[in-house]
Amino acid sequence: MLNFDAERFLRIQNGAVALKDELNQVIDAVYEKGLENVFFVGTGGAAILMFPAEFILKNHSTLPVYTEISSELMLMDHQHLGERSLVILPSLSGTTKETVEAAKFCKEKGATTISLVAHANTPLANLTDYTLVNYAADDTSCESFYIQSYLIAFRLMYKRNEFPQYHQFTEEMKKLPEALLNVKKATEQRAAAFAQKHKDTPYHILSGTGIDWGQTYYYGMCILEEMQWIKTRPVHASDFFHGTLELVEHDTSIILLKGEDRSRALTERVERFADHYTNELTVFDTKDYEFTGISKELRRFISPIVHATLLERVSCHLETQRNHPLTTRRYYKKVPF
Repeated sequence: MLNFDAERFLRIQNGAVALKDELNQVIDAVYEKGLENVFFVGTGGAAILMFPAEFILKNHSTLPVYTEISSELMLMDHQHLGERSLVILPSLSGTTKETVEAAKFCKEKGATTISLVAHANTPLANLTDYTLVNYAADDTSCESFYIQSYLIAFRLMYKRNEFPQYHQFTEEMKKLPEALLNVKKATEQRAAAFAQKHKDTPYHILSGTGIDWGQTYYYGMCILEEMQWIKTRPVHASDFFHGTLELVEHDTSIILLKGEDRSRALTERVERFADHYTNELTVFDTKDYEFTGISKELRRFISPIVHATLLERVSCHLETQRNHPLTTRRYYKKVPF
């Protein structure tokens, strides 16, 4: 595979899975003190990557859950943030200014804070009540953050007697890193062909729904826009027919992410429309991949992780075809804003 280190990938994702016991100790301790709600609080992509865990909790638990942007949380008087709140703060670098400030803000409110970082002894890591560290870089962070947030969500539901599949799912997740590596291998040729075909495409509509909506939004904003300077329009599959459909012409590129939960019917509706009105529809469907040892029940949860891992292959080939490294920036960490 192009510019890819399989051993490094497996080491990082297995590292995320291996945090389970440490996470369990933290979640159990927090839960026993009394817990009213959960907040995922972050900036940019790190916050978006918490959407699937929030989606799982909203649809499978009665525990109130909120995903908030760090800077906005501090400006607004959120009525549910308090002494019996658990706040999870992801930041790959552990230095994200707004998230560090949000951690201080949440602690002042009396909330219990957990940071998810790639580096210890960073401002965020040193500030929160609990810190979980798993080294990752931009090309491996999505899967790592997803796995950690899922382990948190699954444990919370287990503590509330809402998740009888807990032990089965956490055992199956040990097989996930190797399964994801196989997804990358299976996607390589298709990713190369997509990058070759679309290296000069100036605009993409991305659509997804349900548990996959966050990854749809993330890939458009944080990868294609930030890292490739390509204009995008991420749109929820349900909202596609309330505005965005009028932008579709015969040569409009639409990237559709199809998962396996009950909202799949909504993406299939977009697919039927796009098949008829554009010649440039690309569908990434998690049903196209085999996952040895992973049950059908877990598959419907992990589709965002699968999409993240296969789209990394697309990104890798795009940067090569476009001669635009994913690390190149004009403004981010270059100028004050």
